[in-house]
Amino acid sequence: MRSLALIVLPFLASVARAQDIDVPYSTFTLDNGLKVIVHEDHSDAVVAVYVSYHVGSGREELGKSGFAHLFEHMLFQGSEHVGDDMHFKYVSEAGGTLNGTTNTDRTVYFETLPANQLEVALWLEADRMGFLLKAVTQETLANQIDVVKNERRQNYDNRPYGQDDLAIVAALYPHGHPYSWLTIGSHEDLTNASLDDVKNFFTRWYGPNNATLAIGGDVKLSEVRTLVERWFGPIPRGPAVDRPAPRPVKLDAVKNIAIEDRVKLPELTLTWPSVPSESDDEAALDTLAQILTENAGSPLNKPLTMDEQLAVSVRAQSDTQELAGTFVVTVRAQRGVSLDTLEEKVQKILGEVARNGVD
Repeated sequence: MRSLALIVLPFLASVARAQDIDVPYSTFTLDNGLKVIVHEDHSDAVVAVYVSYHVGSGREELGKSGFAHLFEHMLFQGSEHVGDDMHFKYVSEAGGTLNGTTNTDRTVYFETLPANQLEVALWLEADRMGFLLKAVTQETLANQIDVVKNERRQNYDNRPYGQDDLAIVAALYPHGHPYSWLTIGSHEDLTNASLDDVKNFFTRWYGPNNATLAIGGDVKLSEVRTLVERWFGPIPRGPAVDRPAPRPVKLDAVKNIAIEDRVKLPELTLTWPSVPSESDDEAALDTLAQILTENAGSPLNKPLTMDEQLAVSVRAQSDTQELAGTFVVTVRAQRGVSLDTLEEKVQKILGEVARNGVD
């Protein structure tokens, strides 16, 4: 059975003005460049700590993919003053939870703990920001490379429809564009990653001047400032980091990709090159994606899954990223329904929405 991905030329939506939202917060910046955001919320005796590094797969180089996601794993393995896997142990014993995520543009680590355990989270985050590299060995690197490779097998290589995204970004972006590979990286690049490669990547991108620390919960600004200065203040500033210029793409013609996969139902994916984040059209595209597939009566769901029962599921998503964006419609066909039939129907519906709007 084939899974078909179509990439076509972009359409743009007009701007919708959102209602203002007021979340009070205070900010300050340390001498080493670390930006700190504090939100006081005394409704519950908990605190959330987020450290966001302005680095994702969009900062990687051709032939060195997957490094940002690899470091999401590496930073949980231990640092100079925190033993192997002890980050999890310290947080859990303090009654908290933790995790991390990586995408094209940023890597985020976060903990939620009882408010009186705030210093535990700050110590742990500061230690891996300022004292990670002495704990990175060839053994720990090889171990986490194997973990990431296995994650790729589970989520992409051996997962139904998992090859679609790999094929789409490779066709959508030109060779060498940092969005032309997925955040997970390739097996080949991960295998070839040397200890010096990954240490240089960390030194380049994980300095305090390329990070934002956000703290929200049952805290006081003055106490937070004291603790942040204590734990993060001594960490030296990293190399200067400039905000990258957007690199949106435009296709000269429709590209059709047919992928053979062991799946029971064929799937159609239509992807349009779109706008980078913070564009005037970002909010309108987000709203359009919701309108198209938000519920059973929406413009794509109702005709495809209820009126004619051509599809078992329909999804729309606007993904505006730092360098470029995409707008995606994914339709999984009912048994016996051809993808050509689905594509014709979807294009007809989108054309009607473009001409007539929605009620």
